[in-house]
Amino acid sequence: MSDPLAEAVLGTQSEAIVAADRDGKISFWNPGAERIFGHAASSALGQSLDIMIPERLRQRHWDGYYQVMESGRSRYTAADVLSVPARRSDGSTISIEFTIVPLKDRQQRITGLVAIIRDVTQRFAELRELKKKLAEAGRT
Repeated sequence: MSDPLAEAVLGTQSEAIVAADRDGKISFWNPGAERIFGHAASSALGQSLDIMIPERLRQRHWDGYYQVMESGRSRYTAADVLSVPARRSDGSTISIEFTIVPLKDRQQRITGLVAIIRDVTQRFAELRELKKKLAEAGRT
């Protein structure tokens, strides 16, 4: 890359930026993805997105993924953010939020997707704890 802005954005460690082709094979994995998911870029590139999807959610993920590939539409490409569990390299589960950006060729056909992902595990845990305390306070 020779564009300093692109280098700064794509090299961020705060958010994961992950690109995948039509088949769900990872083609880009930034430092944020390394930090959040625990896989080095060298081991993630070329792998299936399954490396970050909990097994129990894989069928649902792939159904949605291929629907976006075929239709070219997703509600998670604009203001809506998808919140889901994800899997780290050590097998632990985290909570993430993400949006997607379709990658298109010159004929405007979708060739893959880029996901911009944030780890919200701590925020979700704090919210759960707050809800628990409110429920307990309501009982007393």
